[in-house]
Amino acid sequence: MKRIPKQDYTAEFKEQAVKRADEVGSIARVAEELGLVEQTLRNWVKAAKAGKLNPAGVKQITAEQMELSRLRARVARLEMELEITKKAAAYFAKELL
Repeated sequence: MKRIPKQDYTAEFKEQAVKRADEVGSIARVAEELGLVEQTLRNWVKAAKAGKLNPAGVKQITAEQMELSRLRARVARLEMELEITKKAAAYFAKELL
């Protein structure tokens, strides 16, 4: 099974996501809205409360890099889904014979 590549997010995006989670009051709902894994957003909220969301010395990520990372992750996810679908189709084709 392919591994989904790690995504990088800008400091602004993280801050806005945490702020939105605080406003809405539901991490799960905000994670779904933003297309994040729920645990990732939970980690950001926890880090923000500890004051360690964006530590000094972390490299800055451009919006283009973030978009590229998001698209690569999506491609990997779709390829994995396609692989699963092909295997399922082959399995059920054998069953019919």
